[in-house]
Amino acid sequence: MPELPEVETVRRGLDPYLAGQVVRAVRVRESRLRWPVPADLPARVAGRRVERLERRGKYLIAHLDSGDRVLLHLGMSGRILVLDAETPPRKHDHIDWELGSGRVLRFHDPRRFGAMLLWPRGEETHALLSGMGPEPFAPDFDGAYLYAAARGRSAAVKTFIMDGRIVVGAGNIYATEALFRAGIRPTRAAGRLTRADCDRLAQAIRAVLAEAVALGGTTLRDFAGARGESGYFQQELFVYGRDGEPCRRCGTVIRRVVLGQRSSFYCPRCQR
Repeated sequence: MPELPEVETVRRGLDPYLAGQVVRAVRVRESRLRWPVPADLPARVAGRRVERLERRGKYLIAHLDSGDRVLLHLGMSGRILVLDAETPPRKHDHIDWELGSGRVLRFHDPRRFGAMLLWPRGEETHALLSGMGPEPFAPDFDGAYLYAAARGRSAAVKTFIMDGRIVVGAGNIYATEALFRAGIRPTRAAGRLTRADCDRLAQAIRAVLAEAVALGGTTLRDFAGARGESGYFQQELFVYGRDGEPCRRCGTVIRRVVLGQRSSFYCPRCQR
């Protein structure tokens, strides 16, 4: 599933083509996504100007000049492409936004686990966004915040930082890499982290995600950016998927452990 860096890459790729554009028409070929596409979505979006495109966690939010918003999620294999309007639809091309520029914003999703939902004006928040933790790049996400949130927690630190109620965006790959950079073993109880540990970890989470965004995310299966390009962060991985291989820092063999039914990888020498 695309994680925060991949979704941010898509947002940055789409923004130059979408912001300020009037949506002339919306064509829904298949409404049976993870949640059904609202029947009134085409009428509520058509004729409106997209003021801006932002991201919250792994959701994209298109703000319309009417005050309505459209929430988009890529699901397991969704892609949002900007194409010439004459480009014929392919199988699994479920929704088109015909733009005033003559281009089309096309939502492609073979597994149909993605979503395109209305967030009507006047509603302060959306149910899918409520309860989310801070963004990793927000000023209020720092070591002090992590330390306070971790007090009394017996869960493994990797499970802790992957909880979207603690911080959004620290998916499996990025949590694994951040813990390596912070020198913290993924199995350590979150409640045993010191303030210094939390300072290093918050900084590592921000750094790993920022680098992943700059490199277009991590392509392991289906992900590609808004223009179809792949991410390159997988070339920078220090421990993820490298069990049995030597640590790039000290040469010790990387180990694998399963936490919360997810594989995690660590260096037994560099991470304590």
